[in-house]
Amino acid sequence: MPDDMRIAVGSDHAAEAAKDEMVEYLKSRGYDVVDVTVVVDGRADYPIAGHKVARMVHSGEFPRGLLMCGTGLGMSYVANRYKGVRGALCLDRDYARLAREHNDSNILIMPGRATIYAPHREILETWLDTPFSGVDRHARRVRQIEDPEAE
Repeated sequence: MPDDMRIAVGSDHAAEAAKDEMVEYLKSRGYDVVDVTVVVDGRADYPIAGHKVARMVHSGEFPRGLLMCGTGLGMSYVANRYKGVRGALCLDRDYARLAREHNDSNILIMPGRATIYAPHREILETWLDTPFSGVDRHARRVRQIEDPEAE
């Protein structure tokens, strides 16, 4: 299986049902999915799954990740603490397309409680299918994200 068909996934308890639907969708598309979510007594803390997935992407073990929590905000805070991780909280298909096209996002973050603008599956599908444009200005900006001294 090609590396780009591997994805690490995690959620908290508020997003578990939505995450499970996305795992099934990913598998239907042929992705090798590793779900790191651990639910204990009906609770799963978002930082635990967030750190696990972010470390897996940071280390290169997985090229991409999917994180979901109630609002998506908590997972954003956790994922973006890691160098080389560009977690994007996406609420619709335009956010997902631009996160990949312009910023080479490698972790998609979605709210589990509600998607105001688009269904989870549409957001995920757009994010998966959009390549990084690699256009000079976007590549330069991604370098600047990673290194504040880069020009």
